[in-house]
Amino acid sequence: MSSPRQTPLHHVHEALGATFTEFAGWRMPLRYSGDTAEHNAVRTGAGLFDLTHMGEIRISGPQAAEALDYALVANASSIKPGRARYTMICNAAGGVLDDLIVYRLGDEEFLVVANAANAAVVSAELAERIGGFDAEHQDVSDDYALIAVQGPNAVAILAQLTDTDLAEVKYYAGYRSRVAGKDVLLARTGYTGEDGFELFTEPGDAEAVWQALTESGAEHGLQPAGLSCRDTLRLEAGMPLYGNELSAELTPFDANLGRVVKLDKAGDFVGKEALAAAAEKPTERTLVGLSTEQRRAPRHGYRVLDADGAEIGVVTSGAPSPTLGHPIGMAYVDRAHSEPGTQLQVDIRGKTVAVQVVELPFYRRNA
Repeated sequence: MSSPRQTPLHHVHEALGATFTEFAGWRMPLRYSGDTAEHNAVRTGAGLFDLTHMGEIRISGPQAAEALDYALVANASSIKPGRARYTMICNAAGGVLDDLIVYRLGDEEFLVVANAANAAVVSAELAERIGGFDAEHQDVSDDYALIAVQGPNAVAILAQLTDTDLAEVKYYAGYRSRVAGKDVLLARTGYTGEDGFELFTEPGDAEAVWQALTESGAEHGLQPAGLSCRDTLRLEAGMPLYGNELSAELTPFDANLGRVVKLDKAGDFVGKEALAAAAEKPTERTLVGLSTEQRRAPRHGYRVLDADGAEIGVVTSGAPSPTLGHPIGMAYVDRAHSEPGTQLQVDIRGKTVAVQVVELPFYRRNA
């Protein structure tokens, strides 16, 4: 069994006293100062994340857009250069293989960013699916380190290190830029519910960029942040996690994300027939938010019960919410019990805890 891979910033994390975990074949920082402190830093100041474990695949060539139109549920042809789109890659039955962000870097060049655990599957699927098009596939994951700065002070921190006018960098954009004197792909997306940026750097430049951000962020409440707080941040923001809210057995419509499926785009795409059928028929279970004032949090895999104790769903994600001050969770429940305000129960290790269905997201930042 091979040892987990280390990011170019591994020794930086060690020096910061990080606790590590193995995730998707990588040794990644789980936490530094503590989950709650890091979570709150992102909500009130800024957090600095190492996301090098993510996968990057370049699709280029005269028919790159048409190839991605066929391979993904998005209308890639409509993405303008310099912009990005959240989308999914599905199997023929409509099940989600991964959720992705696609950046259009030029007329004939796209960068597909996949979740770490699914990067190999996504790369292989894309290589196969674009085979009939005049397009080239390159897995360029090893060409990048990925650093994210997220939080209300992200603009102030990054502005000191780049000549790029950040006010002109729109949400879901990706531009070639320079940060701390290094060439980067500068993106404005995120997985925390806060404003922020992702910096795709050359691996050898990662430490210099990280240290520059650390110094710039010292007066803005910047803290290094690990995977643990990243999970509670995305949960508060109602963002799905593959393996929890998304899977190959679920379609985007199950997760209330049917908006990403562009059934009206020109031509066929993988999963189109199944997804068109799913769009016409409401799913038996749907994804909802759960909130409780009790101390114990609903967790992944716990049963959701109706008022009479009958099982009507399952929790997909759950944790105490540092921002809200009480536990929250997401769950798939029978559609008849999905209206906000519905009173339900969660079986937590043999004891029932009262929960209420609430609208997602749990947290929405001030514009």
